[in-house]
Parts: sequence; structure tokens; C-alpha cells
Amino acid sequence: MKCPNCQKENLTKGLFYQTEIDYCPKCLGLWFDKDELRIAKDEKDESLRWLDVDLFHDQKKFNLRKDKKFCPKCLVPFYEVSYNNSDIKVDLCNLCFGIWLDRGEFKKIIHYLKKQEKDQALYNYPENLVKQFKEVFSGKEGFESELGDFLSLLKLLKYKFAIQYKNLAKVIEQMPY
Repeated sequence: MKCPNCQKENLTKGLFYQTEIDYCPKCLGLWFDKDELRIAKDEKDESLRWLDVDLFHDQKKFNLRKDKKFCPKCLVPFYEVSYNNSDIKVDLCNLCFGIWLDRGEFKKIIHYLKKQEKDQALYNYPENLVKQFKEVFSGKEGFESELGDFLSLLKLLKYKFAIQYKNLAKVIEQMPY
């Protein structure tokens, strides 16, 4: 497979957060096959696993690129999509559902998700907990993965509780089991 940026450089296989991906040794862009970005994100920071970002869900956000950037697998033009509601633009293939990230974009996505995690956990926790519980039985990732997402969010309850009710949390911690 050729690099979508360099167009001449062959992509090399490598391990990225316990996920086998392809990367360009020249421009350091990353190619994620279907679901590999989610898996790498979850390996990078397990506390983020409950944050689902379905880049292929809202096709109104898709913009066909005007330059000559093509999917290395299908050789069709990429769609450029904003990562969730951020200013991060990622390249998607609507045939194989692969994702191309330019150098540094994975780090930007993780930073963005950490901010989202804090905001969502503190301000929308009950809604997110219900949503994640429903996804255990009807989510796209499968029962085991969705259950892991739910349990990851449930762990945040401990931290939310400790932040909002510091004195009560101290009393509970000192209680004998």
C-alpha cells in the first residue's frame, strides 16, 4: 500500500498501542483499518474507552477532498470528516472504513477526548451511564466490548463522587470493611 500523503512511499506494518497498523516511515502518517483506531485509543487510555466516536455516522459532515489523497487500500478519494465536533480533520474511506491520520493527529484526538471525558463525566454523567448501559445490549462493538465501555464509565462514578462530595468520600474511605 502506498502512503496517501507521499504517494510513492510504501506503508510499513507496525505495532501502535498493541494494535497492528500501517504507517509511512517518511511522513509518519498512520493507517487504521476498520476498528483499529478505536482499539488503539482504548489501549492508549482505558478511561477513554466509553467515549464512542462513530466517524461514519453523520454523512452530512463528509467532504470529498479536492486534492489527490486516496485510500491506500481501495484507491478511492478520501472523505474528510471533523473528528466528532473538534477542529481535527481525519480522512475516511467509505468503502473499507479505514482511517488515515496525519502526523500528530492521534495525539490531538486523545487530548480532545480527555477534555470530553472530564466534561461528559462531570456534567452529563447520568445520561452517559444510561446510554452506555443500553449499548451493552445494542451497541455496534459487541457485548464484551460494550460491557467494558460501561464498566469503564462506572469507574468514573467513584471519582465524580469524590470530587463533588469530598467530606463524605473521606468518611467512606475510613470506614472498616
